[in-house]
Amino acid sequence: MASETVDDLSSLAAEAPEAPTILMIASVNRPAALVLGANATLGRSTQANGVVHELPDERMSKEHATVRYERGAWVITDLDSRNGTFVDGERVLGSRKVSGDVIVRLGHTVFALLADGRGHPATSGETVVGPELQRAYAQIRAHAMTDTLLVHGESGSGKELAARLYHQAGPRAQGPFVAINCAAIPEGIAESLLFGSRRGAFSSAVDARGHFQMAHGGTLFFDEIADLEASVQAKLLRVLETREVVPVGATTGTPISVGIVAASHRELRTAVAERRFREDLYYRIARTTVHLPALRERKVDLARLVERELLAVDPKLAAHAKLIEACCNRPWPGNVRELRSAIRQAAIAAGAAGRELVRVEDLAAYAGLPIEPWIAPAPSAAASPVEVSRDAVVAALARANGVISVAARILGLHRTQLYRLMDKLGVRRGDGT
Repeated sequence: MASETVDDLSSLAAEAPEAPTILMIASVNRPAALVLGANATLGRSTQANGVVHELPDERMSKEHATVRYERGAWVITDLDSRNGTFVDGERVLGSRKVSGDVIVRLGHTVFALLADGRGHPATSGETVVGPELQRAYAQIRAHAMTDTLLVHGESGSGKELAARLYHQAGPRAQGPFVAINCAAIPEGIAESLLFGSRRGAFSSAVDARGHFQMAHGGTLFFDEIADLEASVQAKLLRVLETREVVPVGATTGTPISVGIVAASHRELRTAVAERRFREDLYYRIARTTVHLPALRERKVDLARLVERELLAVDPKLAAHAKLIEACCNRPWPGNVRELRSAIRQAAIAAGAAGRELVRVEDLAAYAGLPIEPWIAPAPSAAASPVEVSRDAVVAALARANGVISVAARILGLHRTQLYRLMDKLGVRRGDGT
């Protein structure tokens, strides 16, 4: 793929069929990168596409499990392994058929099964880039010559990094990059802050350049543009149409040359429908729109992100395979920002215990899970596990996103009690999701 052009990559991202791919992302408590295709026999002697890969994990059987992709789903079969095959954190007996992206752990080795694995995992400086993010970045580079770009992504998904990529890949790379957080602009000053002002235009006004003037010849990044004052949206549209800025208090405009990147964690079309954002401005900035994948969609990146944060605390630290597995199976609503904080706390907890191997138990119980109001467990549940209904167990697993320790706490049970109850009621970890 290194020989392909940006246009080739953009076309690939938009038109190529999905490519189901098995990727080894961690082995023996260290990140790894091994692309195995769509069908493989996994184990110490992993076989894929006629090639045998000898892996050093002594907790895997020589032939541990088979994985194949058929009719839009992964089929994972345990080959009577000694230490078990775990799919999305749950042990598999026999075979399991799962659609979408899947995390499989065998011993101390973790595999990501991607329904669409176009692109290979790679690292670039401080940025960890797996196939999902590579496809978004290819789109950004392919459209870096346009004068506007709308980036949509959850909080913490890297919208400013995407804006800087647009800046560096475009014709204004040698100019300034200016970022403004629309949600943090004090009420009433957005117009002068963006477009500048002339002395005497209002009380205490002085001659001042605005962000547009400061970004001339470069790129202006509007973070959380949905929070921009309604009164300023019309004036912003006029600047984008005329390419001319009129400072507050001035009567004539100044030509301006800037690339515009607008970003929002909200869906701007919804804001337009609710009349909180101008429809004409939306269509002006959304001529090219790129969606940044959330961290939960970037399975390949997680092992490297965890490793990077551990190294930042202490180069001697390593992540246990179960920690990698747990991180891959949590939704991380705060994305990379939340993961960084949680892993550093886990590293500190492991260090306090005198360990260099960071375990899943070092991760806070609620790390990576949605924030929800706490509901005290019913006294009867804590006193008598047998009285807990199947529906209550499934609901607790749904709230905990499949994390047993959290679901047990919601129900007022010990983790082992919940496991026994799940076996009795025929409930699996994934039934609540």
